[in-house]
Amino acid sequence: MGRETGHGTRMTLCRRGPAWFTHRMPFDSATPDPATSASAAALASPTLVRTLIADQFPHWADLPVRAVDASGTANAVYRLGDDKAVRLPRTEGSAADVATEHRWLPRLAPQLPVPVPAPLAQGVPAEDFPRPWSVCTWLEGTNPAPGTGTWAPELFAADLAEFVLALRRIDPTDGPPAYRSEALADRDAVTRKVIAELDGVLDAEAATAAWDEALSAPAFRGAPVWVHGDLQPGNVLVEDGRLTGVIDFACMGLADPAVDLIAAWYLLPAGAGETFRTAVEADEATWERGLGWALSIAVMELAAYRESNPVMARNAWWVIEGILARGTGRDGGSPMNGGELTPS
Repeated sequence: MGRETGHGTRMTLCRRGPAWFTHRMPFDSATPDPATSASAAALASPTLVRTLIADQFPHWADLPVRAVDASGTANAVYRLGDDKAVRLPRTEGSAADVATEHRWLPRLAPQLPVPVPAPLAQGVPAEDFPRPWSVCTWLEGTNPAPGTGTWAPELFAADLAEFVLALRRIDPTDGPPAYRSEALADRDAVTRKVIAELDGVLDAEAATAAWDEALSAPAFRGAPVWVHGDLQPGNVLVEDGRLTGVIDFACMGLADPAVDLIAAWYLLPAGAGETFRTAVEADEATWERGLGWALSIAVMELAAYRESNPVMARNAWWVIEGILARGTGRDGGSPMNGGELTPS
């Protein structure tokens, strides 16, 4: 099954840099963005895409348009012909990412070990769709399903580490701050608030203890590096258990390298997570901050989507259960590995 290049499961209101943190975080932890709901009907039909393509890129007007069945919240995605994808941002925050991806992905791609989206065209706002939008390449592949036992997690962990390290080595000159470029401690108040709101859905006491431990790690003091910023199942592609592509770079930019360590909890079982940690040479402090990032993101996703987006909710449960299991010495349970999805 193919997946569009440039779509995944991140939170919708994606803006960049610490100065925007207090603006975006209330949405991260609360109700769906009204802009998403208001535009859903208009984005549901391929008719709009055909109109936009015919008006702005008539050389592609004869290509078939098909909606993509995906769980992401940032863009409505349509397949254009066999090798292209059209992405229509659902919010103004997502629309702001279009120019960033078109500027930076062509510079990053040659230095990465697996295929990533190739921007092909940048659409402009129109009467029927008042935001910038994009056309990019389509990459074939499937999203991994951690916990299913049908893949090769150790090899996949090595592939992920190779990708993360290659991204880190890219020259950061003039790079933009990542979506998640703030210090982990800046997320403290909202993370605690969301955990408290989920008490009875998850073990709030255990989650708070895990969060406290992550925050006790020394803060990042080094030079920020390139990160993808959202290495979750919907944003990576696999074939025969190996990494074959990485998509949706809307959160990319410069940040603490711990941000990309969320891959260990979102994509890998415990043993393979250690393989990943060794390969990326993460020290104790960086590893603990990575755990904190994964926990903070997951509880916010669970709070926002547990009743509206089952795929994102399952992914969040996988992360939370894995992190909390570390503190008990048991194997984590989740909807992705057969564990119970009952309130604590």
